Amino acid sequence: MSDPSRPTHYAVVAYVRNSVGHFVEDLRRELYPAHGHLPAHVTVLPPRPLRGTEAEAKALLQQRLEKVETFQIQMGNVETFIPTTPTVFLRVAKHAHRFRELHEDLNVGPFHCAEQWPYMPHLTIVKMPGIEEAEEALASSRERWDRYAGLRTAQVVDFTFVRESTEQHWTDLATFPLQPRK
Repeated sequence: MSDPSRPTHYAVVAYVRNSVGHFVEDLRRELYPAHGHLPAHVTVLPPRPLRGTEAEAKALLQQRLEKVETFQIQMGNVETFIPTTPTVFLRVAKHAHRFRELHEDLNVGPFHCAEQWPYMPHLTIVKMPGIEEAEEALASSRERWDRYAGLRTAQVVDFTFVRESTEQHWTDLATFPLQPRK
């Protein structure tokens, strides 16, 4: 259940809708079924309350993303944020700098937020309830990723502005297509 005293949180994400995204979603459902509904994505702006309206946030995204070209990312190793958080993820190994640049460019106006942790582009496999479960998920994820024979890349073609509707459930508010690469 959501905490009614906590402000609504928003984020900006790039969904990963190819074979690597399906791999992550299938693995997440297996490792932690309670989060099995979450789509694979790389977050450019982590969850935060807005410092303005949804309309102002959409306008900023429209203005800042209208000239951004599509790009391809490559996934690296399975890593973890243990002991900070019990999160297991695939690191964005190639073109992570594009996400870092966009994070800096978009973390202004209605989205401005002093981040709780340093921003690092990644594709979350699973966030577990505790460290012990995360360590087990890390070992299993590494083993599965080592055996994975599919693509390890993803094309970033758009970004989606999302709002937390209930704990661990998000609603897409607007999608901003990127420009085709010239």
